[in-house]
Amino acid sequence: MSAPIRVLVCDDQALIRTGFTTIINAQPDLEVVGESGDGRAAVDLAGRLNPDVVVMDVRMPVLDGIEATRLLAGVGVAHPVKVLVVTTFNLDEYVYEALRAGASGFLLKDAPAAQLLHGIRTVASGAALLAPEVTRKLVGRYAARIRPAESAAADTALTPRELEVLRLIANGLSNSEIAATLVISHETVKTYVSRILAKLGLRDRVQAVIHAYRNGLVT
Repeated sequence: MSAPIRVLVCDDQALIRTGFTTIINAQPDLEVVGESGDGRAAVDLAGRLNPDVVVMDVRMPVLDGIEATRLLAGVGVAHPVKVLVVTTFNLDEYVYEALRAGASGFLLKDAPAAQLLHGIRTVASGAALLAPEVTRKLVGRYAARIRPAESAAADTALTPRELEVLRLIANGLSNSEIAATLVISHETVKTYVSRILAKLGLRDRVQAVIHAYRNGLVT
């Protein structure tokens, strides 16, 4: 059997932490390795415990979840940690800022327990939790904030076909939709996506969408 996914739970409400911990530890493939009540403690604990996933609240004392996420998974972090943001606040601004800070997914606290568990497993696997169409709607709404003032040069590291796939990802197409559009197999699309992420040093599709907008690849 493979080792369980190691989870750090960060929330300023003890009752929420206890609830999450109970739900997570009931799963044979998941294990809570630590808890914290503020963002600063989460960053410190993550450095010591090396969790696979951090379940992060947004509004917390000392250091909020967005800044803590940036320190754990943001640009320039030597050993980024996968962060799943879970909050009571269903505001686009929070989702956007969390993803920009480096989070791999976003859930509301009133989501069913099964969704929380699915989210942890999804993020741990290296995938983004948001569906492609949700990602496009979210990032597209804030495109003006992340698009460069001057048009950036195309990604020379990518082949023309890879650039085409990246644009389709940024336009909200799923792998199946990209395969149908380009008349190629689903497995071929997955290969292209993996190559794009590797070449650009991106973690998941969410970062790919933001990269495409930031570099003027999507109009």
